[in-house]
Amino acid sequence: MIDVDGAARDLTQHLTDIELATMAPAALDQLRDVDVSALPVITGRFAPVINDIRRILCIGLNYSDHAAEAGMDVPDHPILFSKLCAATGANDPIIIPKDSEKTDWEVELAVVIGTKAQHVSEADALSHVAGYATFNDVSERAFQIEFGGQWVKGKSCDSFAPIGP
Repeated sequence: MIDVDGAARDLTQHLTDIELATMAPAALDQLRDVDVSALPVITGRFAPVINDIRRILCIGLNYSDHAAEAGMDVPDHPILFSKLCAATGANDPIIIPKDSEKTDWEVELAVVIGTKAQHVSEADALSHVAGYATFNDVSERAFQIEFGGQWVKGKSCDSFAPIGP
């Protein structure tokens, strides 16, 4: 948990792990009563903010400035892609893949969905959000764009999904 001063605090005395079950509304309600200032401060390596990430779904070219910077048109519909790699901790090393020529990164907002959300109305969407984290969308642009235009190839190399704190 991040306190009001930006320090990471250890929740292990209240949770065994941060996983989907602990992101459910009732579990989050219990955490609201925790005195954050009494929790130990964490230093060193940050593990991924949630243990059992099942899917990493992303929206590409969702900023017109980014599309212009990439020399691409703003799409008529959102470009959706997934990252098919395990999430890593925020401070873990990025492993540059063999034959990489254009490794790049973008800081993104990760929206952690805590309860199943299917056919959800816009009005109810935020009730499924358990929290937010920083996410580093690491890409190998040559793999992504120059080798057939399949984004997953350039987005899913080992270590290309650091998340947190």
